Amino acid sequence: MISLCIILRQLLNHIKLHSNSAGTNRYKKWSYAIYFNVTLIILRYILLLHINWGFPYKMFKDKTILVTGGTGSFGNAVVRRFLDTDISEIRIFSRDEKKQDDMRGVYQNTKLKFHIGDVRGYESVRAAMEGVDYVFQAAALKQVPSCEFFPGEAVRTNILGTENVVNAAVDAGVKNVICLSTDKAVYPINAMGMSKALMEKTALAKSRSARSTTICVTRYGNVMCSRGSVIPLFIKQIREGGTLTITDPNMTRFMMSLEDAVELVLYAFSNGNSGDTFIQKAPAATIALLAETLCEIFDYPVNIREIGTRHGEKLYESLLTREEMAKAEDLEGYYRVPLDSRDLNYGSYFSSGQESISSAEDYTSHNTKRLEKSELRELLMSLDYVKQQLSGNALVEGY
Repeated sequence: MISLCIILRQLLNHIKLHSNSAGTNRYKKWSYAIYFNVTLIILRYILLLHINWGFPYKMFKDKTILVTGGTGSFGNAVVRRFLDTDISEIRIFSRDEKKQDDMRGVYQNTKLKFHIGDVRGYESVRAAMEGVDYVFQAAALKQVPSCEFFPGEAVRTNILGTENVVNAAVDAGVKNVICLSTDKAVYPINAMGMSKALMEKTALAKSRSARSTTICVTRYGNVMCSRGSVIPLFIKQIREGGTLTITDPNMTRFMMSLEDAVELVLYAFSNGNSGDTFIQKAPAATIALLAETLCEIFDYPVNIREIGTRHGEKLYESLLTREEMAKAEDLEGYYRVPLDSRDLNYGSYFSSGQESISSAEDYTSHNTKRLEKSELRELLMSLDYVKQQLSGNALVEGY
């Protein structure tokens, strides 16, 4: 703020100097009008800074958050982001006591509390909700092949588990719940995507009747360097001196970091109305370019073998359907899709349409910004996991 005041003073002196040299009242009035308008703009900027300083962290001051599936990639990213803030407590809810013990040893912080339980069981979820203000619903089965062979398990965790979480949150009086979804929920062709699509519908249906709890959905693409993703696999193959296996060189995927995923959820917490779905705009790259760029970064000869598309994979992923794009609100770096407010009057589903849908286009990894190799290299080099791998200090399996 002091710097801005200095700039204002210098601007005024500059205008006075030129006004005096010009010697005309007209020029003086014009100059002071510029000064006045610029001053208003800067003062508005100062006011916005004052209002939003520390935002959205200030909304979490002295609050308790719960992260379901909290021992995974996203949960660890949330812990790293919040542990040094003035948050009161971070509860990690998961069924894996080994990973919980590992996290306890890594962070060694009394703000971190661990709850053993499974989202499939309402009672254990409800017990962990007591006294919670905000919930990150990240518990899910996310591996496409696993869900293809065991779709019933995907239903029990991704759909029924989410239903337990939002019901328990409403019953416990939680302020806000964000349910994490995936691009595979849009036009799903595999069991994982189908279960996530119904997870979204389950959460949004509950948002219609939840009076005091805000329930939103965030949807994002592939999180780079997360466990089970392709970047750790490629780096592992490079480390072992082997061939990089790709399914289809023309396959495109959104490129999003874990930090971006956390930012999206925080944005939803601070800007969402109940029933909103938030999507962060993201660039994309082909799998072939990703493999080639990683070889270049690790100074490894390009050695790629195409193995063919796996069961349940798509050539490109979508983050928004054209129907959603027709009503989405463009928020610069994000899209907000409001809840479908139609009630159970089914007649409106048959008797009325929306012309804008016909001209809308899906938002996909094929039509979003496509990264050039230099841009992709810069993005990859900014990731902590890649930096650590280059220095030889990271675990092979990812975050």
